Amino acid sequence: MSGHGNTWALVLAAGEGSRLHSLTRTQSGSPVPKQFCSLWQGPSLFHDALIRARAVASNEYICAVVARQHHGWWQGLTGLMPSANIIVQPHNRGTANGILLPLLHILARDPNAQIVILPSDHHVREEAVLAHALWRAVEQLRWRIDETVLLGLEPVESDSELGYIVPGDSDGRGALEVEQFVEKPTLAQAHEIIEHGGLWNAFILASSGQALLSLFRRRMPEIVSEMRAAVHHDLADPDEAPATAELYGTLPNIDFSRDILQGQERRLRVLPVAQCGWSDLGTPERIGQVLDHGPRSERRNAWRSHPGHLSLAVEFERRRIAAGLCAQY
Repeated sequence: MSGHGNTWALVLAAGEGSRLHSLTRTQSGSPVPKQFCSLWQGPSLFHDALIRARAVASNEYICAVVARQHHGWWQGLTGLMPSANIIVQPHNRGTANGILLPLLHILARDPNAQIVILPSDHHVREEAVLAHALWRAVEQLRWRIDETVLLGLEPVESDSELGYIVPGDSDGRGALEVEQFVEKPTLAQAHEIIEHGGLWNAFILASSGQALLSLFRRRMPEIVSEMRAAVHHDLADPDEAPATAELYGTLPNIDFSRDILQGQERRLRVLPVAQCGWSDLGTPERIGQVLDHGPRSERRNAWRSHPGHLSLAVEFERRRIAAGLCAQY
């Protein structure tokens, strides 16, 4: 790709997963961030996301943004990726700051980078379908220097707890224009949105790093300038990163979808993705739906322990038994 940098994958792994703390707790009662749990058994959701990222990026170009307070959960990542690719966020200041910080780190190393952003706490039953869509999204960047491509997933059902992308007309180049974002509509509204072609917003996107940065500049130019200066300062002393820590102490919470993307729809495109068994595992109910539709062998093996990873299947079943419900596993 002449004129382009490398393709990077950025895995977002700094969230708290607070809506699932009823399930994601150790025996001592300490909460475990959802991305560091496993669904059935074996590797964590975060590990699954790293494998997903390899569909578009080699290991040296896969980064993760993590939270300093989760150090005990991600400290072993140095064996999975270069230590320079683990970007530590001092505090949680919303998803916008959580993307901007690693974005600036990547651009400092590769100013022409193109970037795929992936959440670390989702489940995908048919990974090949999503992998193909990620590859298509990266291919779209050949001619989309100033546009960001969102992946919109074909809904399975109306869900009032998810965000939706309302697509517009075809742009003639394999994607659709973005008309509107709708966050957590009522069930009736969600049904109507789907009837008109609405897609689930999975928070997965591909963009040139510079196009993505321009979206931030239009909404929070002062923070972009301050954070860029802090990142450049701290890259000279990565073990301490005092400038970033000091800046984070003053930052407001900023939401990426609401505060950055909404209102800039003309600079966005959406690429529809066929149903692939995607779930954000955002509530105990949605975890139950995924487990109920999982392979029988996985349900049976869910009770087998895996060192260091709390199993959502096991914890969900314990909750069902405690509530007097019929066991399924």
